[in-house]
Amino acid sequence: MIQVANFVTCIPFIKGKSLSLICGSLTWLRDHKRKVFEEGLTPVAGDDEEPDWMLEHARKEKRRNALQQRADLETRLAKIRAKEKRVKERYQNVEPQQKRPKTTPGGKVSEEEDDEAQFVLDDYDSDENSVQKAATNVSTDFGISAETQALMKKLGIGVGDAPAEEEAELEDELKIFFCSRTHSQLSQFAGELRRVKLPPAIPPDPSGEETKVGTGLGEEVKHLTLGSRKNLCINPKVLKLGSATAINERCLELQQPGTSADHKCAYLPTKETEALVNDFRDHALAKIRDIEDLGMLGKRLGVCPYYASRPTIKPSEIVTLPYPLLLQKSAREALGLSLKGHVIIIDEAHNLMDAIAGIYSISVSLAQLQRSRAQIGMYLQKFRNRLKGKNRVYVTQTVRLLDSLAAYLSAQLSSKNIEGMVEAGDLLHGKGVDQINLYKLTRYLQESKLARKIEGYLVHNEQREQQQQKQTKRTTLTGGGGGQRRPDATIPVLTHIQGFLVALTNPSAEGRFFYSKTEDEGICLKYTLLDPQNHFREIVEEARAVVLAGGTMSPMSDYIQYLLSYLHPTRIMTLSCGHVIPASNLLACPVIQAQSGADFDFTFEKRNSDSMINDLGSAILSFIQHIPDGVVIFFPSYAYLNHVLSVWKKAPLQRKPHPASLYDRLAAQKPIFLEPRTTAASSSFASAAAAASSIDTTLAAYATAISSAPAHRGALLLSVVGGKLSEGINFSDALGRCVVVVGLPFPNPHSAEWKAKMAYVESKAATTTPLPGAGPAGKGAVAREYYENACMRAVNQCVGRAIRHKNDYAAILLVDRRFAMHRIQAKLPGWIRESLVGGSGRGGVADVGTSLKGFFEGKRGS
Repeated sequence: MIQVANFVTCIPFIKGKSLSLICGSLTWLRDHKRKVFEEGLTPVAGDDEEPDWMLEHARKEKRRNALQQRADLETRLAKIRAKEKRVKERYQNVEPQQKRPKTTPGGKVSEEEDDEAQFVLDDYDSDENSVQKAATNVSTDFGISAETQALMKKLGIGVGDAPAEEEAELEDELKIFFCSRTHSQLSQFAGELRRVKLPPAIPPDPSGEETKVGTGLGEEVKHLTLGSRKNLCINPKVLKLGSATAINERCLELQQPGTSADHKCAYLPTKETEALVNDFRDHALAKIRDIEDLGMLGKRLGVCPYYASRPTIKPSEIVTLPYPLLLQKSAREALGLSLKGHVIIIDEAHNLMDAIAGIYSISVSLAQLQRSRAQIGMYLQKFRNRLKGKNRVYVTQTVRLLDSLAAYLSAQLSSKNIEGMVEAGDLLHGKGVDQINLYKLTRYLQESKLARKIEGYLVHNEQREQQQQKQTKRTTLTGGGGGQRRPDATIPVLTHIQGFLVALTNPSAEGRFFYSKTEDEGICLKYTLLDPQNHFREIVEEARAVVLAGGTMSPMSDYIQYLLSYLHPTRIMTLSCGHVIPASNLLACPVIQAQSGADFDFTFEKRNSDSMINDLGSAILSFIQHIPDGVVIFFPSYAYLNHVLSVWKKAPLQRKPHPASLYDRLAAQKPIFLEPRTTAASSSFASAAAAASSIDTTLAAYATAISSAPAHRGALLLSVVGGKLSEGINFSDALGRCVVVVGLPFPNPHSAEWKAKMAYVESKAATTTPLPGAGPAGKGAVAREYYENACMRAVNQCVGRAIRHKNDYAAILLVDRRFAMHRIQAKLPGWIRESLVGGSGRGGVADVGTSLKGFFEGKRGS
């Protein structure tokens, strides 16, 4: 680990990186704490006038107090662990009975038709209100001078009225923030963390003269996992809303001062439940828990784990959290998360730039704009006469801005172009829109809670209409006349659109606006962040050190050039580790030429050739005769996979010598499974859950086919680069004896978005000093390098799915003539290049088949 502030370390680990990161980082953390503590015991300049016996006494007293505090905490945690162990032994899989706070029935926004005052906007008469509010929230330092505070800290005296024990527990310990892409990956990390045992940060005095405080007690790793409200909410009425936005809005609504006590969330921590929050903190620290364990703990104790976990952050040694909670500034602020002086480890860092761009990119469709405009219209129809002052001004500005955006998209419907770049000024041509101060408007929308007021009124109105329909049905005895609205018909989208309005205020150099037409969403506006550097720079400058770790981070030049270019080279350290397997456990082959003698050329212009697709099927049919167990094949896209299948399933023109289609002949060798497709439009909670379920079902069926197949027959799994199966899935042992990558998955260079990215890269190249050893390069060469790097990172993720431990073995086949190019091979991880057969020469299907046969026969014999 790094001990100098603001360092960034890039570590492209191969396998076993989680345990390596845990052991290395936590060993450094405990050693560093021990060193700092011992230095604090050493007399400092200016203490010479004190007698030696007093200094020695002070040193021993400080150590004794520190050991006592640690012992008190470890004793509490040990008791909790023992209690949980007894409960588990007595009541296995049974939730212990515990008194929980009562929840009030109902959940309606209003119980009477005339109770609509709560939906009226509060007065918003001054643009300086937020400044005044912020000023009133500034805390004081107890009226003590900085010199006095420093002296009290030196003598170990706490500042304030809190007991010494509470002050010690609230101290913001130097900690490690470990960030990964998903909670599933963080759960795997928690499993590795449970295996680690470390020496205590403050060991007893070796002289043995001190009181035996805390002897016999170890010091377990204090871990906390953080999640969003959607992950941790335990209020069933809020959780059933499904989408993260709806859950967030409803949670905040239940905390509003105007909300009646009967409708407030019963699980929200209060001053009266402070002891319960402390109990939650101790239980959370007592053992390593993943996000599901933390949610169950909150249910068992009857307190919201999302809010109750916040006091647990400070005493933790390692905090795990998903990308959005770390990389998004607003999420860090909502959690009260300070990165100042702490160590940050970002796992799966090959996703980092895309993750930052995804967090700060946003799109809105014409349908969403029109629906939001209609909802505001309904709200104004009811409350127009009750809006005063700045409320009237800002709501009118919001309407004009929505009309301007909708008008622009409507005008593009007649355009023949499917997509195009948009200047921000072109979106603001509506009547009076150019006079709107977007900064003030977005701040108003945030502070006034306009979207929440609209949501409350619409839900109230919907419930009232449903009650009237029920009464009408009872009296008229008629059934189902006009039907019911769709469930999402009244979900306001203004909260989502607010994010797009914020993007309109971003510097033009950071991102670009586009319009695009799709079958799923119709026509929509999209903001794409092109430069992630500034958003990540805040994290780097706050942290003590940042570690970027990944199994397949090659090629690494993009991180230095487009994410950390402002750092001096001496502040960036790189470390690359080899694979744990011997080179003999991997066979990597570029497959260049088909059996027909034609080259495999899967460029966008040539890849749809039926003859080449049939050559590909014949090559795979030849290969799998030599490969036992499971084979995973990655295609460039879902559309291309579907096209390949349609060609393979065609009946052959000549029935001899093979009357069956290529698809049937492949299936006769190994049963075929397809990765289920998930689209970006499937963003609802239900569709996302269904997609995850179908993927799990496919994987389970694939694994069952391999385990039950006779004589290593195995199965074929056809997947897509960038799909759900290309990252985070371990095809170890029999699940992945071979990984095949078909073509190079270059993104479409003719899309408006990629044209903008290439233009951004070229403009940055003109203002950036070339990397050491890179030599001068034209703007076109730099753009091509960036384009190829994006493609090869995706390829490297796919090939990394196989070989997951030291005794594993597999073959990797790269099917495309371009894989023989030295420039492309240089972007493969070193452990693959070392086992590459054929070098830059040509590799035919027959030669590759011979290599596969010898490789797997050798493994069966060993």
